[in-house]
Amino acid sequence: MSASTLSLLLERAEAERDAAAQALHAANAQAQAARAQHGELSGYRQEYQQRWTEQFARATAMDIVACYQSFGQRLNQAVDTQGHVAQHADQREERARDALRQAEMRVAALRQLIKRREAEAKAAADRREQRIADEFAARAHLHRSLHAHA
Repeated sequence: MSASTLSLLLERAEAERDAAAQALHAANAQAQAARAQHGELSGYRQEYQQRWTEQFARATAMDIVACYQSFGQRLNQAVDTQGHVAQHADQREERARDALRQAEMRVAALRQLIKRREAEAKAAADRREQRIADEFAARAHLHRSLHAHA
């Protein structure tokens, strides 16, 4: 692969890494929001249950008890549903984190390859330069030897 091809690959890998970082940031924000909403619903449910426990300590009509139970069931369903939403958001965040980690590894591998290729090119150039210098020195020595004998 040529240096320009590797450079292009690195550019693309860095863009993919940046996109993965943005996706992780968004997934993190969604997961935090889902967990917060789950916490708020759970807190509300706890307050609701506490309030009605106190109400039941006093005499309460059966129709109010039925309303409490109905709303309590819907509230439990909402808390459970939001718990699942938060769990899925956490899973999406973890997948986004893995994608970012893989993208960072690709960028690092390409940078390492580019460094290795640059080092190889420099070593080849150094060998060519040394060979030219050696040939020049050998010719100069031969030239001096011929003129010394003449």
